Amino acid sequence: MNEAHIQKIAGELKVQPRQVLATAKLFAEGATVPFISRYRKEATGSLDEVAITHIRERLLALAELDQRREAMLKSLEERNLLTDQLKADIAAADNITRLEDIFQPFRPKRRTRAMIAKEQGLEPLADLLFQQQAGTNPLAEAAQYVSPEKGVTDVNVALAGARDIIAERVSDDATARAKLRDLCWAEGVVKSKIMSDKKEEAAKFKDYFDWSEPVAKIPSHRLLAIRRGESEGFLIMRITQLEESALPLLEPLFVKARNQAAEQVRLAVQDSYKRLLGPAIEVEFRMETKKRADVEAIRVFADNLRELLLASPLGSKNVLAIDPGFRTGCKTVVLDRQGKLLHNDVIYPTASSAGEVREAAAAVLSLVKKYKIEAIAIGNGTAGRETETFIKALKFTMPIVMVNESGASIYSASEVARDEFPNHDVTVRGAVSIGRRLMDPLAELVKLDPKSIGVGQYQHDVEQTALKRSLDDVVVSCVNGVGVELNTASKQLLGYVSGLGPVLAGNIVAYRNENGPFKSRAELKKVSRLGEKAFEQAAGFLRLRDGEHPLDASAVHPERYDLVDCMAKDLNCTVKDLMRDAALRQKIQLPKYVTETVGLPTLNDILGELAKPGRDPRQQFEVFSFQSGIEKMEDLKPGMKLPGIVTNVTAFGAFVDIGVHQDGLVHVSQLSDRFIKDPSEVVKVSQRVTVTVTEVDLPRKRIALSMKAAPTIGPSTTGQRTAPSAPRPAGGGGFNRPAQPAKPAPMDWFTEAMNKNNRN
Repeated sequence: MNEAHIQKIAGELKVQPRQVLATAKLFAEGATVPFISRYRKEATGSLDEVAITHIRERLLALAELDQRREAMLKSLEERNLLTDQLKADIAAADNITRLEDIFQPFRPKRRTRAMIAKEQGLEPLADLLFQQQAGTNPLAEAAQYVSPEKGVTDVNVALAGARDIIAERVSDDATARAKLRDLCWAEGVVKSKIMSDKKEEAAKFKDYFDWSEPVAKIPSHRLLAIRRGESEGFLIMRITQLEESALPLLEPLFVKARNQAAEQVRLAVQDSYKRLLGPAIEVEFRMETKKRADVEAIRVFADNLRELLLASPLGSKNVLAIDPGFRTGCKTVVLDRQGKLLHNDVIYPTASSAGEVREAAAAVLSLVKKYKIEAIAIGNGTAGRETETFIKALKFTMPIVMVNESGASIYSASEVARDEFPNHDVTVRGAVSIGRRLMDPLAELVKLDPKSIGVGQYQHDVEQTALKRSLDDVVVSCVNGVGVELNTASKQLLGYVSGLGPVLAGNIVAYRNENGPFKSRAELKKVSRLGEKAFEQAAGFLRLRDGEHPLDASAVHPERYDLVDCMAKDLNCTVKDLMRDAALRQKIQLPKYVTETVGLPTLNDILGELAKPGRDPRQQFEVFSFQSGIEKMEDLKPGMKLPGIVTNVTAFGAFVDIGVHQDGLVHVSQLSDRFIKDPSEVVKVSQRVTVTVTEVDLPRKRIALSMKAAPTIGPSTTGQRTAPSAPRPAGGGGFNRPAQPAKPAPMDWFTEAMNKNNRN
């Protein structure tokens, strides 16, 4: 373990180095984040998943920094450029920016103007000018270097070559780069302009046709929008700092006198800024701002995904699931309490023929009676509300739930769905997915690529490796936090269990199919290629109802079964007695069982599991219903208060399903009566909210909503468009932008916000 890395990470997290060291050792031994967080609290000092994940990421980043450091040292040594001072400077660099700045003068370059000047023998002239001595006459000195055969035809060419050499030195100077970098953060501006001949095609980017905003303040979604417009060929983006601020900052670093030689240095500094240093910093800031925007966008996506995966499950029920449709009818399936497909059919509850509607009602009533249906799930797509109205008219007392079917079509056409239902078409698979999402959203959604679920913003524009790693971490955290039923879980769900992965998950399912249900956690060791380490990492997160050991249904790790048996023995009872009787549990004297490896954090966890074995951390399911009679946009009127479900949270607001087939937008400025910087402060995906309709634009299918106590209704909701103190709706807000006249269309601001959501 690198002691410097341990100390650095401990300082960042404000924890003890021993906690970081213990976590690093566990990672080196193959432990996972969920396992370390849950079952190694004594070693880590009860660090949570966030801190443990940070340690993992920083260890990787610092290891990459060391690799880059070693590559630089090797390159310098091979070229005989490595000095003791340079080696010490490289060793002391604590971040990649500082490291690259040190290496910049020695970086192998393509043929530059400075190189050509050096080949022409002009470096001594550059050195002399750089000294800026009072008696130096640049013209006289340059005359000595005139050499037509080398391409130096006169003194002006000689001086220009010398300035090229000085300009490159200025550009390579670490201090100059650091100061210009600080200036760019303080005064840099992101600017975008429309490509002159593409105004009509670029309408979706109209907010950015002439945009200007400080680098330090531009939010993630706006930067990513501008970059997307640039990548699609509609916008030109620049990151600039003011020359009148940059040159006074740079010149004192190099111009040390007031004479003719110093003037040559001043000209070289100016040339360096315009030709080399300024463009280099712009490229760097394009990368850095993109990286920061990616981090924020990925955070938003990860937070949304977590809320969606941890949505309340209905639980094991016999479910009738309906995938609605008008012309093609409603695909209807019956699922048993384990999610197994029992029956499928097509009904036509929205048909124009009264006879077909009666047939549909009879079919539903028959299925409900025959299969003892306990809940009905209806997809929220086309014809969803109409189908819901039809089902509710049958006067069932069971839960009737609209289910968000985002991504169901992707699942139905996937290899996973084909493996599960090789003899059924995509319509049946889609209906099954809708029903299973009601029963257990987590178990069903893990079968999808998280990027296809429909939450987040600009997910296709961010760095994909980082996005995948973050989303995988969220899925792993959710799956292991909830726990997985070993005898019913799909291969996809098992694949996210700590220590398993797709191969071992497949082997577990194959063993289960061949040998029947597992009887104990210990039986897992018989699965092909599932060794002791995998068992250690996975066993605590797998649940077995009615297993051979009572604790197989709990989150108590098998490595602690003997400890619990000892507790029961000391109280002259069984483990089952401890799980049933709170009075017995109160008699357990936890300090008595503290050892070198088991402390009070683990013992308290065990006590909690004895009280509620295998408890599900998700909230209790509650039936939600949209406003009756409001089924399409035409039913909406400004001022209506409606129940809704948050479907997506972005940096600029929240999208809410109010049951009309088109999500409405609650802009960040309309989320609360108080100032809200981050929408996730007040709303989460799957949250149930009450909203007020403020505007409806039928031609463009736009719905503006508010969660304020007394929202402004109608076009005046866009009044903050030109107000300098308020954020611009839907990704606006020009800090340095010239004042814009108010636009007549009341929902123009809304269009780009909806485009942002739809493009994802």
